[in-house]
Amino acid sequence: MSNRSFAILGTGALGGFYGAKLQKAGKDVHFLLNSDYDYVSKHGLVIESKDGDFTLPQVNAYNDVEKMPQCDVVVIALKTTQNHLLPQMLPSVVRDDGVVLVLQNGLAVEEEVAKIVGNVNIIGGLCFLCSNKVAAGHIRHLDYGQITLGGYANDYESTGVTHYMQQIANDFASAGISMELAKDLLLARWKKLVWNIPYNGLSVILDARTDELMSYVHTRQLVEQLMHEVALGSLSCGRIIPDSFIQTMLNYTINMKPYRTSMKIDYDERRPLEVEAIFGNPLRKAHLLGVNLPQISCIYQQLKFLDEIRRVEVRDLNS
Repeated sequence: MSNRSFAILGTGALGGFYGAKLQKAGKDVHFLLNSDYDYVSKHGLVIESKDGDFTLPQVNAYNDVEKMPQCDVVVIALKTTQNHLLPQMLPSVVRDDGVVLVLQNGLAVEEEVAKIVGNVNIIGGLCFLCSNKVAAGHIRHLDYGQITLGGYANDYESTGVTHYMQQIANDFASAGISMELAKDLLLARWKKLVWNIPYNGLSVILDARTDELMSYVHTRQLVEQLMHEVALGSLSCGRIIPDSFIQTMLNYTINMKPYRTSMKIDYDERRPLEVEAIFGNPLRKAHLLGVNLPQISCIYQQLKFLDEIRRVEVRDLNS
């Protein structure tokens, strides 16, 4: 299966960027869109990137998953707040013995997919990407872009590096995307939470960019404390995150360009927040194993309040 076809479910800052890179490299890519469908179906996609700008004047654009062809690889690039739509999306678009690649934040997202489709290979993908959608069909890539892949098995048993992972990694690498293959998806997801939990949460609660959080001693200490608490949650699942990794993530953020996190953008744009996938699921996993994570719990409760208030405001505006 050397000429794999790809379906991108969610053509936003992440799915649009990776899907466009795949098409530019000659891959057969099909994009599912919502609000941007009319524009993209007529004008294509524009990628403004630190690695080089490019335009795709024509793309395979759809606003109805039932009209999409069955594909070898289905990339879930939706926000986890839209995962309730997956039972209506996945069965018709993924081929038997195909691959579902879950490019989403948080924990336990692959478990949801496994309940929807059988006879497929599920791979989790952790994206270290700074990009924003700045207009319809226009994506601005600011920094980074690496994807870490890990195979999913029941209860997140370690799969090692499967041939499906290697094939997908080769396709993405041919499109100029840096890839890493993880033998243990659960460990990889906890490692991603080391960054996502402090920066996404605090960016909303404190109304701050990443550079601002790192510029002040008290917020930097809070970030580091939250990172160590994520490591404690990981340990409850039998996965060890070394202190050196935490220092790497701190250095990584200091060196990145000033960045407004995806959760902060969602909050500013009055969209639902991915609170459950990024905060609630890890808290529940640790709690079931007898471990409390008090600082993460505090952030979770504050985000739930802000998310509920914002949802009420949006509902009132639309009523």
